[in-house]
Amino acid sequence: MGDPGGERDRARTLDLLWGTRVPSGLGRKPGLGPEQIVAAGVAVADEGGLGSLSMRRVAERLGVGAMSLYRHVRDKAELLDLMVDRVLGEVRYDVGPDGVGPDGVGPGGDVPDGVGAGASGDTAPWRSRLDRVARANRALYERHPWLLSRPEGRPTLGPGVVAKYDAELRAVDGLGLGDVEMDLVLTLVLGYARDATASLVAWRSVPESTGQADDQWWAEHEPHMTRVLGDRYALAARVGTAATSGYGGVHDAERAWEFGLSRILDGIESFVRAGTGR
Repeated sequence: MGDPGGERDRARTLDLLWGTRVPSGLGRKPGLGPEQIVAAGVAVADEGGLGSLSMRRVAERLGVGAMSLYRHVRDKAELLDLMVDRVLGEVRYDVGPDGVGPDGVGPGGDVPDGVGAGASGDTAPWRSRLDRVARANRALYERHPWLLSRPEGRPTLGPGVVAKYDAELRAVDGLGLGDVEMDLVLTLVLGYARDATASLVAWRSVPESTGQADDQWWAEHEPHMTRVLGDRYALAARVGTAATSGYGGVHDAERAWEFGLSRILDGIESFVRAGTGR
């Protein structure tokens, strides 16, 4: 049996996101509202990750008491829903190759009416549009890495989420795909962008977290590997040596990201051609 209280809470969050609930002004601090609280929450998470996010930390950033936040936002879970919708709404396809507009919207500014994620108007070839979608999402995750540590689940369908979905569907509209196929293709690209960017971000952090650069790590391991690989693992030795030489290190996360995206788009291109005769 479902949780009626939980559904009422979800409805409250949706009302808050879409502006369909008029809050009471009783006991509210002037100049403090959901917008200010959400912006502060994003700033806290950007600086310290989701582990640093708490209602107390957000209140400290705003210079108010923690209890004053609860007059606007029910709890940390609702705050996180509002934060996710806000940052997803930053993604722009009207200008800028990484989805960021010229007015600084990307890092968290307000999006003027009519120029948000839904105002695509992109007439580029579909492959270029999907490439742009992937890169815009990578840029989003790099601006807000805490999104990558948030567990996947049902989305809260706020205006940022819906506008982004609508804009990104336009990348595959008019290709002769069915509606479900359009959603599946977009899901594939977005899933790749999320997972590959998570790997990229994690790999970038390795030297700092270990205190050791790639060349130092390999200098420690190479003599032992040379002794033990021999003929038994000749293929691993050959490919590993070539890869290390080609990458100029143990791994090239940037090259891997680009290679993976190209292969994803190649597969989609084959699928589109097979289904449309193009």
